[in-house]
Amino acid sequence: MSLHAAYIDSPIGWIEIKGNELGVSSVLFLENMPKKNVDVHPLLKNVAAQLEEYFAGKRTFFDVKINLEGSDFQKNVWRKLCEIPFGKTLSYLDIALALGDKNATRAIGNANGKNPISIIVPCHRVIGKSGKLVGYACGLSRKQWLIHHEK
Repeated sequence: MSLHAAYIDSPIGWIEIKGNELGVSSVLFLENMPKKNVDVHPLLKNVAAQLEEYFAGKRTFFDVKINLEGSDFQKNVWRKLCEIPFGKTLSYLDIALALGDKNATRAIGNANGKNPISIIVPCHRVIGKSGKLVGYACGLSRKQWLIHHEK
């Protein structure tokens, strides 16, 4: 099955969306402007449109098919992230407790950092127990922007 790509220019940088008929497999920030889209798969057009609505303040949830690729533990963490409501944050400890292992905060942080589907699987909504913004593979300034955008 072919992997397709699409790109959008967001207020916090270029985003590359990849996926196929199984669903979206990655939404990642790029450091440089990408090449132009030529023939964008319909699934990715829908994802790009929903992300643009999110950035415009017109969308608070995503209705797209996702294709999570990772270990069972990572997938469980990422599914739990999808349960965090728009505009809310949870700590790594909150996620660990929800998954039934209060000692798993470090492993949850690692899984969170490997989340390949930024924004749609909202790893930016996970903060430190103290309420501080900690860890975000896409940069803390982007995490801060996303959390502020959702308030």
